[in-house]
Amino acid sequence: MISAADFVPSPQAIVAVDLACIGHNLRVLKNACPETTRVMAVVKANAYGHGAVAVAEQALASGASYLAVARLSEAAELRQAGIAAPILLFGDLHDDHVAYAAGHDIRITITSLSDAVRLSQKAAALGITLTAHVKVDTGMGRLGICADPLLHTGSSSAELNRAAADILDIVGLDSLAVEGLYTHFANADSKDKRHALRQLEIFADLLAVLKHRGFEPEIRHAANSAAAMELPQAHLDMVRIGIAMYGLWPSEEMDKTAFSLKPAMAIHSAIIHLKQVPAGFSVSYGSIFTTTRPSLIATIPIGYADGYSRLLSAKGSMLVRSTEAPVVGRVCMDFTMIDVTDVPKAALGDAVVVMGCQEDACITADDIARLTGTINYEVVSALTRRMPLRHYRPKE
Repeated sequence: MISAADFVPSPQAIVAVDLACIGHNLRVLKNACPETTRVMAVVKANAYGHGAVAVAEQALASGASYLAVARLSEAAELRQAGIAAPILLFGDLHDDHVAYAAGHDIRITITSLSDAVRLSQKAAALGITLTAHVKVDTGMGRLGICADPLLHTGSSSAELNRAAADILDIVGLDSLAVEGLYTHFANADSKDKRHALRQLEIFADLLAVLKHRGFEPEIRHAANSAAAMELPQAHLDMVRIGIAMYGLWPSEEMDKTAFSLKPAMAIHSAIIHLKQVPAGFSVSYGSIFTTTRPSLIATIPIGYADGYSRLLSAKGSMLVRSTEAPVVGRVCMDFTMIDVTDVPKAALGDAVVVMGCQEDACITADDIARLTGTINYEVVSALTRRMPLRHYRPKE
């Protein structure tokens, strides 16, 4: 993990990403799977704020063989950077982008028979073939061909048979090459795994029906990070590693002693302004904070336009000289004020850790998530590109 000593204070907040941690986390998770199970590294949303190109390169160097994104523009960024590994597009594909997807070896996701027909017709008109993975909804309720029996049970349900019929129709379409079949868990990160296990059962039943009717996909995948860690029966042919690759746990309900994850991201800044103020002095918009003693107030160049949530107003804290300094007043668009009165020898230009560690003191994405009523996924992926990304590569 990058230490604060590795960072040169700057008049702008910097997102520092330790790629050695990315590599470590991915190898730890890959080693928990059978040798025959492939690893798909999920690098959507700019690799959850960590920098898609650099993370993708590191993931591939550390054992991943597939990549996944949610938007075609994200896949294009990887291809433009020279990354040649297979990429699965989770999101939808517009007719105008069919030629690009086929020409750049981007696997598409099919979520309905009607979409499959539309895309197949477009590909046929262009004289090309799209490689596809069909997504099955086994209980997530978001995207995919519905196979959740809901009012029925077992593989003989009408819903399951309808799903199998749609998938076989898709497989039979010209200009579509179905490589994979997958589903997504809604509750794999819960301590209670009954819902996830039911989803896995439905998926297995569907696969059995399809096999009986003569179709077996080359790649079956269901496991996200949580399932890869706690549901080995869901490993199948490939696991999709997202949040855990970044060193963050999918939820607080998981057993954090089972894997040694290392958070890859830290946010560093510096004190750009210091003000000694008397008791009774109000700070920031709305004057919601007023000092009760003579205080030393520091201004830090990070705000909600950088992705540092306004919900941290008068609740968050930052590290200065390994001491927690509370956020005072409202977080502004570009700046946040902290009280450094109790920080020994606080000075202009001092390094500030917004997220990460200074010696033994740490502020984690989970700490920030708890204060803002959200999850660590949002804390890191909501960071804006206004803050420069600085990648630290593994030392040879």
